[in-house]
Amino acid sequence: MEYFRVFFIEYEVYFQVLISALLGFLIGWDRSSKHKPAGLKTYTYVAVACTLITIVSIHSVDSFSNPLIGTRMDPMRLAAQIVSGLGFLGAGVILKDGLQVKGLTSASMIFFVGGVGIGIGAGFYGIVIFATVITFILTKIGLIFEKQNEKPGSKQRKRAK
Repeated sequence: MEYFRVFFIEYEVYFQVLISALLGFLIGWDRSSKHKPAGLKTYTYVAVACTLITIVSIHSVDSFSNPLIGTRMDPMRLAAQIVSGLGFLGAGVILKDGLQVKGLTSASMIFFVGGVGIGIGAGFYGIVIFATVITFILTKIGLIFEKQNEKPGSKQRKRAK
């Protein structure tokens, strides 16, 4: 048992990337199955990129900080910049067509997957996996409610236009 603990600690960053990639892939798979513009690859890349940036940000503090000569670093400074980049990426997915706005869910999911990557990169496995599972379940339930509230023939009218 001790061997596995030591092995995990030594190779934790690789597990972080793997977990992040799997969660990003799962979320992207859901989007791809609905034929949305951002899918498997997009969400996997975003999750892994955010994890890598967070890992580099946290571990660079150990490598480059030296309190004896006054060099201090904020371990989450790079990770904080992810939010701006995700906002830019998400904005590119949102499309306006007349009075209809499309892509808001894709944009919010890109932002969410960034949070997944940051959380895994920072080592918060439990809460990130819980957040992913609960979000996945609730969005599936929300989809059921949306289908129940849909007016009969509304999809056919949209296609006819």
